[in-house]
Amino acid sequence: MTFRESLVRACAGNQLSPVQLAQLERHCELLYKWNRRLNLTRIGSLSDVVRLHYCESLFLGSVLPGGDLRIVDVGSGGGFPGIPLAIARPGCKVTLVEAHGRKGVFLREAARGLDNVSVVVGRVESIGERFDWLVSRAVRPSDLLSLDIASHSAILLTARELPLLPQADRVVPVPGTRHRVIALFHVERDKIQ
Repeated sequence: MTFRESLVRACAGNQLSPVQLAQLERHCELLYKWNRRLNLTRIGSLSDVVRLHYCESLFLGSVLPGGDLRIVDVGSGGGFPGIPLAIARPGCKVTLVEAHGRKGVFLREAARGLDNVSVVVGRVESIGERFDWLVSRAVRPSDLLSLDIASHSAILLTARELPLLPQADRVVPVPGTRHRVIALFHVERDKIQ
């Protein structure tokens, strides 16, 4: 089964245009190629990659409010959730932030041709701008909530991690998984300790 067939079968791939499917396929091909030299992700079977990386990222994009948002993906690594989100929501401006230089080089290559994606290689604390939403899936959630770069956060995490965080405004189970959720927060600076 091809990437496109797996994506359409596993998640909302059938709601994506042929151009968006081609962009996601290009990203997946780059991910496999670069992962041989650089540990971007623990890649398993194609169906696992589609379900655990692409479907989760696309679902996160569908949970965010409508409109043209400014989004920062902290600890983007292999481009998740930022690149699939940017492809599915072309009106949104997505900034991928990655502290590791070599992963940043991959992200720049993966973002070529995506006009709504920019890449920052460095620490997120050095960014001098604010965003509508912070998204992430590979950074400790408590660290994310202490950042002062967005007033809203959407964090992919396991249900086990939820009790370790402040009360989320909304928790959405990720379809097709038993233990993955998206926790949405409106962070008020005076409540962060």
